[in-house]
Formats: sequence, C-alpha cells, structure tokens
Amino acid sequence: MYRTFYGLREKPFTLLPDPDFLYLGKNHATALAMLQYAIMSRAGITLVTGEIGCGKTTMVRQLLRDLGDDAAVGLISNTHHSFGDLQQWVAQAFGLEYLGKGKAELHQVFTDFLVEQYAGGRHTVLIVDEAQNMDIQMLEELRVLSNINADKHHVLQLIVVGQPELRATLRRPELVQFVQRIGVEYHINPLEYRDVVDYVGHRLHVAGGDPGLFDEAAINAVHAYSGGVPRLINLLCDLALVYGYAGQAPRIGVEIVEEVARDKAQGGILPLFHAVRRGDVQDRSAGF
Repeated sequence: MYRTFYGLREKPFTLLPDPDFLYLGKNHATALAMLQYAIMSRAGITLVTGEIGCGKTTMVRQLLRDLGDDAAVGLISNTHHSFGDLQQWVAQAFGLEYLGKGKAELHQVFTDFLVEQYAGGRHTVLIVDEAQNMDIQMLEELRVLSNINADKHHVLQLIVVGQPELRATLRRPELVQFVQRIGVEYHINPLEYRDVVDYVGHRLHVAGGDPGLFDEAAINAVHAYSGGVPRLINLLCDLALVYGYAGQAPRIGVEIVEEVARDKAQGGILPLFHAVRRGDVQDRSAGF
C-alpha cells in the first residue's frame, strides 16, 4: 500500500525471518561467526540464546544457506510436548520413517542414518529452535544423542537455540553433563542506538528505498520504544510507513513514530518499552 508512495520494491520491515534483509551489526556478525566456527570445528553442542525477537531464527536461516552439500541438516522448531517426543521430532527433521516405531527403534534408525551419512563423507547437523520449551528430561535425551559421536569422529552436531530462560534451565545440576558438552555458545543482545540507525537504513536500502527515509529524531524514538529488539523495530517502522502514507508525509518524523507507539500502547497488547515524551526521546539519543 505504501510501497509505491515511498519508492519501495517490497516491504522492508516484515515480521518473518528473512536472510535477504539480514543486518550484521557487531552483535549479530559475531553470532553468525560463532555458528560458522561451530560448524567448521565440528563442535558437539552449540548454544545460541537471545531475547524474543532479537534475530535468533534469522541467524539460523542464514546458517542453513551457508551450509554446503557435505552436511545433512535437520531443523526442529516445534518443541512443545503436544507435538510428540524427541525421537519422533528427530526422525521427522531428517525425513526418516517414524510411524509405529518405539523410542529404541527410532534411536537405531537415526544411528543408522548418521553412519550412512558419515560413510558418504557428510556430517549431520541437528538444529533445535525454541529449545526453551524443552524440559530437563528432553534436554537430557538430546544430550544422549550426542553420545553417538565416538572418539574423534563427530558424526552429529547439535545447535540449540532458545530464549534466555533456557540458560537458567541449563544451570540445573541435572544438566551438568549437557553443559560440559557445549563447545560454542553465544548470547544475542538487542541492538544499540547506532546499530538501530544502520539497521533501519539497511532494510530500506535492500527494499529499494531511501535509507534516510526516517529522520534522526524518528530513529531515536524507534530505538527508545523498541529497546533495540529487531522484531519490535520492524513492527514500529512498518506501521510508521502506513501512518506516513495515510498522511502523505514525504519523510517519517518523530511525530509519526510516537503516534504509532501511542496507539499501540492504548491497546495494551504490544510489548513496547515505556513510552517517553518527544523531548525525552531526543535527550536519550544524546548519550550514544
């Protein structure tokens, strides 16, 4: 609706993880480098955590793009009990038959699959997203899968991705063996102010628009209201473009961003950070 008005080829601020729009600020560049290092070094278990909406899944999608043909990759994204047990998830992730099979049989089917891949010169990567939903027993079952690795031959790599509460769970004494298997770990923090400026400009540029479409005060407000969380930045900026189009504004100013934030705050659903007055937003940016 606003794309033609603002000269955009596509929506620059979507809520779906899209590697095409990946912005690699310092934090996310390090996270991706750690994931790439984990793959190259054949780390047994890799742990990546971050707040909701901080770009964890986008990092995983980019990693999947980067992996070559020498890797067999399975992705588990539904980690709630109602979706079945771990062995079934693993089988589904790699397209293995699982119906009518018990846990022991499923474990053997997966072991045979790993040996087959290894014999063919490929290693296997299992990515578990939203792992904060897994309880202690399920995490322990995940660790047991890593026991398939023998001696110096790592036929299976586990990449475990989740929200910060996953780290709290892993501190439980029952999971000490799991933690000792973690070879690489990283926590993704929200974007700082300078990164928000570059992030917004980057996404506008990729979408074919003017990177300076949002003025400095508007970016200040976006950072203040979103707390630097990419998903909230996307939501605020997308709605700001809608409001801007409705008012035929050639550029997005702070008044538009504040109007969006105010309307959302009234609904009480959107988890924005504390609302601030226009003068407060500008003062807040002075320290960056």
